[in-house]
Amino acid sequence: MQHSTDILENISTGVIALDSDLIVTAINSAGQALLEVSLSRSIGMRANQLVLRASEWQHHLQQALGSNAPLTRRGMPLTLLNGQEIHVDLILNPILGKQGTTGLLVELQAVDRLLRISREESMMHAQETTKSVIRSLAHEIKNPLAGVRGAAQLLAGELTSDHLKEYTEIIIREADRLRDLVDRLLGPRQQLTMLDLNIHEVLEHLRHLLAAETGNQLTIIRDYDPSLPDIPGDRSALIQALLNIMRNALQAADSLDECTITLRTRSQRQFTIGATRHRLVCRIDISDNGPGIPEDIMHAIFIPMVTGRAEGTGLGLAISQSIINRHGGLLECSNAPGKTTFTIYLPMETQHAK
Repeated sequence: MQHSTDILENISTGVIALDSDLIVTAINSAGQALLEVSLSRSIGMRANQLVLRASEWQHHLQQALGSNAPLTRRGMPLTLLNGQEIHVDLILNPILGKQGTTGLLVELQAVDRLLRISREESMMHAQETTKSVIRSLAHEIKNPLAGVRGAAQLLAGELTSDHLKEYTEIIIREADRLRDLVDRLLGPRQQLTMLDLNIHEVLEHLRHLLAAETGNQLTIIRDYDPSLPDIPGDRSALIQALLNIMRNALQAADSLDECTITLRTRSQRQFTIGATRHRLVCRIDISDNGPGIPEDIMHAIFIPMVTGRAEGTGLGLAISQSIINRHGGLLECSNAPGKTTFTIYLPMETQHAK
């Protein structure tokens, strides 16, 4: 029996056992993560209480139970209790209970998850291609730039007129600015220092920092999961990554006193990042109530130099994603007017950081 339980806990398909009254008697970790319900809360609930707008869900359950025959429904929409809509492949199999009554074994496979994994793989491949082009371009820029700067310094040493030296100082200063810009394009290159850290301490540090920067005009709502254990991470690097995201929200806001940022943490089981499946990850949502990201650049927001602001450099999100990726994690964005959410997934194991 324990062996069967271990198998159910380690598969990525959500599995729910329902009795003859369609009451939940068991649910595995993947099912809890998919429906965003806890084990203690879901056991004893009626199936129609697991989701909102449950009429179609309830109809299929009753149909399979009444006909005592398997039923499959592909791409069925489900609205979670938090209002989020997902699409699942639903497989229902009648099972015989201990008292001879018929119940249901419900299998849920998130179609969104398969699409997300495919999208992530394409995105990671595009990012690696972009990084390769940037590294080559940076090499081609920095070599002649160093020559220009050196020549300006030599010329400054030969000039006697302070007025003319002002021009060489401009050349040197602008060469340094371009060099720094190229370095920022390449992103952080220092080795990560991975230590166990409390992600809520990091978020609280950022909350106090932004409150000081904005004179407490900003509203920050906290929705933390106090049961989260320490996770491995480079504190300085994660602060930079999360601060870039939060400052983007501030810069997009029409006014600071109307800007609200929500910080939410949760644990998530059986989550795949790239080609690696993690038993447990830390999920951090950073949401704001701003105007949203323009649709025409939404697909490219993590590419360097892409920005929706005339005064922006387009480097903040690219640097944030680079840092999260080096932690073995994932950075995603969902966008709508009035609610833009950046979601960070960080593994709770250290071997994926680099």
